[in-house]
Amino acid sequence: MTALPQPQSPQPPSHPLTIDEYAALGEDEHGRTELQEGSLVMSPSPTPNHMITSMHLAMQLLPQVPGDLQVIPDIDVDLGLVPRDQPGSARRPDLIVVKRTEVERVEAEGGILRASELILVVEIVSLGSRRIDNVIKRHEYADAGIPHYWIVDIERPVSLVACHLTEEFGYQDSGAVSGTWDTADPFAARIDLAELH
Repeated sequence: MTALPQPQSPQPPSHPLTIDEYAALGEDEHGRTELQEGSLVMSPSPTPNHMITSMHLAMQLLPQVPGDLQVIPDIDVDLGLVPRDQPGSARRPDLIVVKRTEVERVEAEGGILRASELILVVEIVSLGSRRIDNVIKRHEYADAGIPHYWIVDIERPVSLVACHLTEEFGYQDSGAVSGTWDTADPFAARIDLAELH
């Protein structure tokens, strides 16, 4: 009897990665990877409740976003914090709203989406991601110039913190909301937070 070949573990990179080197790695079957200042960061796959929340939020947003925008879940975004030949940073938000022209650019040219073309980024707080979502990513997304950042906490009652970018102070917010939330910015939308879980 012949033994089946065992899958090889990928070798970790021997140097900090640029965005192009990160994009060339492709998908990893062991979890989600992100790039932080050239270093690969692994996180476990999301829980079912996390994914259900993301799907329900996307379903609520789809009929409300303007036609020139696209809602996309769980996709790599180049934060564009450094020149392309330097160790880069890429995050994989739970949900984004991006200009359709940027999606078309990636389809035509390859690469990954650029933060400069995002209108909104959404992170759903998971066990172990509370500080990352509320502090680290909040600062990174502001530095990347993403105009709006929503942080959804799925602990009951489900709540949302809507951050908007200001020139002087980075992201500002009015605190967590729950129940039904109406906004006019970055586009008119009504979100039923109780239906996200």
